[in-house]
Amino acid sequence: MAVYTEVSDEELEAFVAGYDIGTVSSFKGIAEGVENSNYLLRTSRGQYILTLYEKRVNPDDLPFFLGLMEHLAERGLGCPLPVHDRAGGALGTLAGRPAAIVTFLDGMSARRPTARHCGLLGEALARLHLAGADFGIRRPNALSMPSWRPLWERSRARADEVAPGLGADIETELDYLEARWPKDLPAGVIHADLFPDNVFFLGDRLSGLIDFYFACDDFLAYDVAICLNSWCFEQDLSFNLSKGQALLDGYTRVRPLSEGELALLPMLARGSALRFLLTRLYDWLNVPPGALVKPKDPLEYHRKLRFHRSVPDATGYVFALGGRAFEVSP
Repeated sequence: MAVYTEVSDEELEAFVAGYDIGTVSSFKGIAEGVENSNYLLRTSRGQYILTLYEKRVNPDDLPFFLGLMEHLAERGLGCPLPVHDRAGGALGTLAGRPAAIVTFLDGMSARRPTARHCGLLGEALARLHLAGADFGIRRPNALSMPSWRPLWERSRARADEVAPGLGADIETELDYLEARWPKDLPAGVIHADLFPDNVFFLGDRLSGLIDFYFACDDFLAYDVAICLNSWCFEQDLSFNLSKGQALLDGYTRVRPLSEGELALLPMLARGSALRFLLTRLYDWLNVPPGALVKPKDPLEYHRKLRFHRSVPDATGYVFALGGRAFEVSP
């Protein structure tokens, strides 16, 4: 989440008047994240999140995002629900941007996730994958492997400003992954951005998932790899095997991974690390003037990428593979 577009009081009041959610009490920008402009909206009826979709979001994708949240909520997954306006629509226009209001989800993200958090996250991710299986709208992953080289070309000339030799290393990794990226793993709806700040907890339970604006169709195990990258490294960027074990145990209790998915998990983790390295690199080099947003360090994912290169197979992410909890499908 972030704030790129400012909203005047007059624009906000006119927009909210189209909804049956009461009158505005307060309105505050949310600075975390990188993609859209987000505000915490309090009204006389409660709390909501107002999102303005910025230029990097294709407006044609918005029915997928909003419809997916409704679909998952109907199947018992904790996630925000789009609020419909008085005319029945879930999408409007505010300050020249497509905009939507969604319900506020109670809970807090885990600043320093524990192995228990990772286990609960794994279970929720698997439930999301199963619940999304019958969602009727398809959306290809706009940030899948074929997009990585065009994205890289937009930062190539300045990559070594961030770290000497970074450009050559990214070029080598791209060549490697393009030649070996899988084509036939189990696929379906994935979240694609399930970082700790997009998962809420209340006490000892997971209360819900937020920020579905990268959701798409791709390999289900690629979503697992994204979570290994975002949940299982410590602040010094060492990989925590207890967290990896918990995440994979939690996931496979709900949806067992196939032997093919497990065999390619290090490859998918490398791809995930490169994808976030490339988008962070671009954002680091291209912060819009005046934007209330803090770009994230791309070198974090360069370090993670180097770790995954050393992992021969899925056993590199756990203490024990094939235990009672860690189920593998044929």
